[in-house]
Amino acid sequence: MRDTLIKAVMAIVATVLAAASSPSRAQDAGAALDGKALFLKNCAACHQPTGKGIPGAFPALAGNKFVQGKNTDVATVLLKGRGGMPDFSESLSDRDIATVLTFVRSNWGNKADGLTEADVGALRTALGVDAFGDASMSNKH
Repeated sequence: MRDTLIKAVMAIVATVLAAASSPSRAQDAGAALDGKALFLKNCAACHQPTGKGIPGAFPALAGNKFVQGKNTDVATVLLKGRGGMPDFSESLSDRDIATVLTFVRSNWGNKADGLTEADVGALRTALGVDAFGDASMSNKH
């Protein structure tokens, strides 16, 4: 029993060390975890942890053509809001918006390219949305 436990711990340590020695893989895994965490904290109450939404109230993100469409369109929704959805321009940084959208656009069967912090920053400027942290009362949510 003890030998089995030691082998299991050694296998976990080896896996962690392998991930740490591969920066791109470790960064990708970290970004995916960050995106999921951001989604769960900011979006899942309405769009559900499964991305399936609540019919008639909150649209599904899973398999959603708009979500998988033009990246600037979906980022605009987070920066300016749409319909009953609030904007997140004051509560999420450009990096956070890019990270959560990359997660959403690549999960639940969605197959769309991610966004970068620079993509969101350029869009924020083009839309005339105040820079993150410039609002007198940040974090509306």
